[in-house]
Amino acid sequence: MGIFHRTPQPEDATRTRIIKAAQKLFARQGYDGTTTRDLAAAAGVAEGTLFRHFANKKAILVEVATEGWVEILTDLLTELSEMGSYEAVAQVMRRRMLNFHANGDMMRVCFMEAQFHPELRDRVQSEVIDKMTDVAEAFFQTAMDRGIYRQMNPKIVARVFVGMFAIAGFSHNTIMEPGASPQAIKEMAEGIADIFLNGVLAKN
Repeated sequence: MGIFHRTPQPEDATRTRIIKAAQKLFARQGYDGTTTRDLAAAAGVAEGTLFRHFANKKAILVEVATEGWVEILTDLLTELSEMGSYEAVAQVMRRRMLNFHANGDMMRVCFMEAQFHPELRDRVQSEVIDKMTDVAEAFFQTAMDRGIYRQMNPKIVARVFVGMFAIAGFSHNTIMEPGASPQAIKEMAEGIADIFLNGVLAKN
């Protein structure tokens, strides 16, 4: 065991259990439809233990959604750094959409609840979305400097790109049929990437 390895403390494990339980319940019952008693029961802790870790139910929601968004950001940064070429957007989109499919609970909490809670939306915007957009902007600026993408405002391109991930996040129950096949997800990813890379106008 390395000297820097820290054994997880019981308190850390309890906090993680509460967050995991909240993710499931908020996704399935909604934030308003979930009581702190529900959360405590699902996490296997006393209600008092819940409040030892979090000031209130809203604090749990903010933590769950922020963690989820950080995970999305980390995934995106990894995808961008591993992109074999600037045209590989379809591959990135396909992997993201498959991942979103597999993490439906997290996605529902991240996207749905953020619309109804200003303090959650503000934190996600400042801590996650802005950072995600900044990284994407630098990425696209480099592509423009190399003559691969045409000269445009890289901030706008980055916002469109990040917006595609929001669409992909909803894909399991809006732009795609529930239980869509990997082939259908591949076609959707390629279609979104094609529109992003080539636009919709017929070229003369």
